[in-house]
Amino acid sequence: MSASEKKWHYVCSFVDLFNREIIGRSAGANKTAELVYQALISIRGNLNDIQMFHTDQRKEFDNKLISKALETFGIQRSLSMKGCPYNNAVGEAMFKVFKIEFANGEHFSTLELDDTVHWFNTIRIHGTLAI
Repeated sequence: MSASEKKWHYVCSFVDLFNREIIGRSAGANKTAELVYQALISIRGNLNDIQMFHTDQRKEFDNKLISKALETFGIQRSLSMKGCPYNNAVGEAMFKVFKIEFANGEHFSTLELDDTVHWFNTIRIHGTLAI
């Protein structure tokens, strides 16, 4: 793959705090509200069962599109305090695992998000859960 063919992609994922499973995801060339919205609608099951949407304060998470979706399904919004990564520790830890244990500096010719999520949810040992 030539340098001109390499493209950066952003990944948005929803993690269930009960079992640390990735339940929704999307990827795209731009970090936008639409990317977040696509991850939200990729969640299988009844979105009305989701109680809380927690994230940081970036504009792709706190905007009209996402606010309307959360309101539609009765999902409460929770935003981390500015500059405090500890408020979103589960999400930060999940992305650290992706970067270190899965991607490990590799360049992928195609976006292999479904395989990555399957690996994370079913193959990787989750030490926090003692499973």
